[in-house]
Amino acid sequence: MTDYSRLSRLDLNLLVALDALLTERSVTRAADRLHLSQPALSASLARLRAHFNDPILARRGNAYELTPFALRLSEQTGPALEGARRVFETQASWSPADSTREFSIYGSDYGAVTVGRVVTRLAAERAPGVRFRFMLHSPSVVDDAATRLRSADAMLIPHGPMADLPFVDLWRDDWVALVSDDNAVGATLTMADLAALPFVMTYQTRSAFTSAGRQIQQLGIEPRVEVVVESFLALPAFVAGTDRVALIQRALLPRVDREGVRALPLPFDATPISNALWWHPIHERDPEHAWMRDLFVEAGTLVAAEALTA
Repeated sequence: MTDYSRLSRLDLNLLVALDALLTERSVTRAADRLHLSQPALSASLARLRAHFNDPILARRGNAYELTPFALRLSEQTGPALEGARRVFETQASWSPADSTREFSIYGSDYGAVTVGRVVTRLAAERAPGVRFRFMLHSPSVVDDAATRLRSADAMLIPHGPMADLPFVDLWRDDWVALVSDDNAVGATLTMADLAALPFVMTYQTRSAFTSAGRQIQQLGIEPRVEVVVESFLALPAFVAGTDRVALIQRALLPRVDREGVRALPLPFDATPISNALWWHPIHERDPEHAWMRDLFVEAGTLVAAEALTA
């Protein structure tokens, strides 16, 4: 059984002071940020030093630096403070029309401008005080999703990289190829073309890749990667006027600048993209979070319908 006796003796205001000190790395700046006097914050720092048995801030010449222990601590303090804030902002009864909650969502620009765009439109009609913060994920964020989603509300990402977390399916999408209007491949793309043409890839590491890009490799073609850009929206700019080819989701076609480029079907049956919304189990019974999840499901249906006309 967890022993809470030590925690019960702590003043949780120290967490606020600790976060400010770790962020500002200065008692003066941290006190200004919290609108406290320097002696008051110095007293909090003394209590933190006693609790952790570590200086937290160590003088180096005319400045202060975080100790190695404090650097490790800084990775945990922000999520812990955010979690505490969420606990005390939770309401027993909640109405979307009266809410002022901000939902934070990790994902790619693909997720933000497709389903994210529709979600914000629906929310503006039903809950005008609700805000959304869309944050670009990275391979490190995805790898550490179980921790990151303790302090964020959800992650927009297709099935594949994620596991062992609650999710809801949103919509299925497929891949098409982008080539320049003047590319010599004509109206039909072949496997030989994919082997010969240089690629623009969106992700190209051992742990970060697109399903279609990986499938090309599994079919025996090693793409000749000329450009890597971690943005789906930027792909047309790196294809237009070149002999390059890129892989892009069909639902994104209405959202990108297609001047100078054209979309072609792939010469193989690409595995469909099964887009989903993922979250941490701590949000499971939060009525506000459940409302947000339902909104994404509704928006996914609308995005799927829109993609059919692209």
